Amino acid sequence: MKKHILVVPGDGIGQEVTAVGKKVLEKIAEKFGHEFTYDEALIGHAAIEAAGNPLPDETLEKMRASDAVLFGAVGHPKYDNDPSAKVRPEQGLLKMRKELGLYANLRPIKLFDELLSASSIKPEILRGSDILFFRELTGDIYFGEKGRENDGDTAYDIARYSTYEVERIARKAFDAAMTRGKKLMSVDKANVLETSRLWREVVQRVAKEYPEVTVEHQFVDSAAMLLIKDPRRFDVVVTANLFGDILTDEASQIAGSMGMLASASIGDGTGVYEPIHGSAHDITGMGLANPMASVLSAALLLDISFGLKEESDAIINAVDLVLKSGVRTRDIADADTPKDKILGTDATGEALLSYL
Repeated sequence: MKKHILVVPGDGIGQEVTAVGKKVLEKIAEKFGHEFTYDEALIGHAAIEAAGNPLPDETLEKMRASDAVLFGAVGHPKYDNDPSAKVRPEQGLLKMRKELGLYANLRPIKLFDELLSASSIKPEILRGSDILFFRELTGDIYFGEKGRENDGDTAYDIARYSTYEVERIARKAFDAAMTRGKKLMSVDKANVLETSRLWREVVQRVAKEYPEVTVEHQFVDSAAMLLIKDPRRFDVVVTANLFGDILTDEASQIAGSMGMLASASIGDGTGVYEPIHGSAHDITGMGLANPMASVLSAALLLDISFGLKEESDAIINAVDLVLKSGVRTRDIADADTPKDKILGTDATGEALLSYL
């Protein structure tokens, strides 16, 4: 198979972890006889510094021309405490999603048994958890009209959804449920929000096309509680942009660390694959970042965009074997982890490559 992959490291530790993800893809190509070619592009703070634009036209063109994108992270402390900044790294991320039509964000919450102790949740509650989130990615409050009035004393952000937007993400979630446990939970706030009432109406209508799938509706506050109380109750979850953003970060505690969680942003064109952990500037350049989320994102890329399930499984198996060997990065180590087993970004990458 010949494919072209665009690597977009972005900001902070995105540079370090995507380098490991790319090495893993190169190893897979070598092992399975594929030919992957690569290019790089700028986004976020790095792009603002270089071109004054968080998503340069050149980057967008390269994304559209590629078969898949391995993405790092965007964000910089410079902007965090400056609400008045007109140009921000995150604008590049939102524009990328809109321009590429990336309306579905998939976040698998996969628990490796070796990391049961890394979570703040009791092992007996966690064991066996396996959740797949579908977060709608191009609607809701993030993309609605926003502004200030009354001389800046009043701010507003409008949440907006159409039937079409809900239908397309719901169908992807139902299709996934058919390949798993045939259970789907739809999360909304239909007791309060009109957008959520539309969301629930549409999901109920789409559900009739999938009679084999058992559907449960939960309000977002209840779902947040249940994620901690009974994570094994969840299988496939579909929810709106804002709720999905919050719930998937909460669910990262099931896996023990954000450094273990991959994601895929897909639509009808080029897919983008990225870890969920963000730019983490507090450890940038220290070689401490956990590259496994980027590596697992590469596995998703192979599976979803290229249909290479065996190759994807080989990566997941390598991650499992590294964890079984006792190797840990700082974020998933505990008091019992031997010091010689706590490795940095590059050394963890080399361990992964050795198992491939």
